[in-house]
Amino acid sequence: MESSPRISEHSGSGDGEDLAYDVFARGCPSRGTLEHVTGRWGSLTLGALHDGTFRFNELRRRVDGVSEKMLSQTLQALERDGLVHRDARPTNPPRVDYTLTPLGREVAERLLALIGFVESRMDDVLAARGRYDETREARQGA
Repeated sequence: MESSPRISEHSGSGDGEDLAYDVFARGCPSRGTLEHVTGRWGSLTLGALHDGTFRFNELRRRVDGVSEKMLSQTLQALERDGLVHRDARPTNPPRVDYTLTPLGREVAERLLALIGFVESRMDDVLAARGRYDETREARQGA
């Protein structure tokens, strides 16, 4: 039986206000949104849209490596979650623009802070990977 969203025992913002959802609970709908936001294409799409309004192909070029199908699925999921606004104009040919909603902008700003942190610490990450790989190779060779 799936659990329903419950009031969390922890505070998310530090201001004493309890969260209405618990992402650690199997049935919590916040899990799906977290997956959309933190998945590779979701986070890159939100980050790219932070720079402004993009048409589909502009966004696809900006998010290097994403397929047309994955970008389409990602945009639909983010639109459904209220993070992206799709503006389809009845022109010939049709024009569709994508932009962040206010909620999407807030999420993107937090993601960009994390992205900036990760980028600034990549030397440490690469050094840790090298140590890990050396240790693993040494164990396998023994």
